Amino acid sequence: MKKALVTGASGGIGQAVAARLCRDGYHVILNCFHSVEAAQRLCAQLNAERSGCAEIACADVSDFAQTEAMFRAAGDIDVLVNNAGIAQQKLFTDLTEEDWQRMIGVNLTGVFHCCRLALPGMIHRKAGRIINISSMWGQVGASCEVHYSAAKAGVIGLTKALAKEVGPSGITVNCIAPGVIDTPMNAQLDAETMHELAEETPLCRIGTPEDVAAAVSFLASPEAGFITGQILGVNGGFVI
Repeated sequence: MKKALVTGASGGIGQAVAARLCRDGYHVILNCFHSVEAAQRLCAQLNAERSGCAEIACADVSDFAQTEAMFRAAGDIDVLVNNAGIAQQKLFTDLTEEDWQRMIGVNLTGVFHCCRLALPGMIHRKAGRIINISSMWGQVGASCEVHYSAAKAGVIGLTKALAKEVGPSGITVNCIAPGVIDTPMNAQLDAETMHELAEETPLCRIGTPEDVAAAVSFLASPEAGFITGQILGVNGGFVI
């Protein structure tokens, strides 16, 4: 059975991605850090649907030692979904050194750590899929989210460069840039703001975690074997 590792699997998008990959037939490793209980509930639910299809691996992906231990325990990974991320709204002039380092550490350095650890096995087998979750704000920037936008833009640059480097080894590296998605991360936004964002979206609705999971499922599939280095916008037309 092929194995997938989803970082940040206890969050809204992460849960949907993990569930979709389990249903696609993968054994899925659910990475979590803070929200262990949510990951445990998801793991129990998925294993009830298909016995033994999911397991939990706790690690802070911004910490290399923790991430290395997780990969050592996991063994070879066929599909890596770098989904772990944090968000924060703050004026640039109010950002602290700690705000910046934590944002870059989780959202960008975490991707670096996981790719670095997954690739030796993929290169040896001449096969593998890496799917990075960025954001539309990494493409166009968001006011009051400079550090978030910078980290997510870095994920896009990493994706494109790494795709060129590991393509000869039969490995694809792609990126999904979600738009406004109905997740706990956006729960801080009030109903009026969410309504306005839906109105600004050409498809006139907020996206769902399942919309992103469907894109991950496609990029992990054999049908996407000739697609690499691409940025797939799952944003309802918000950014074109």
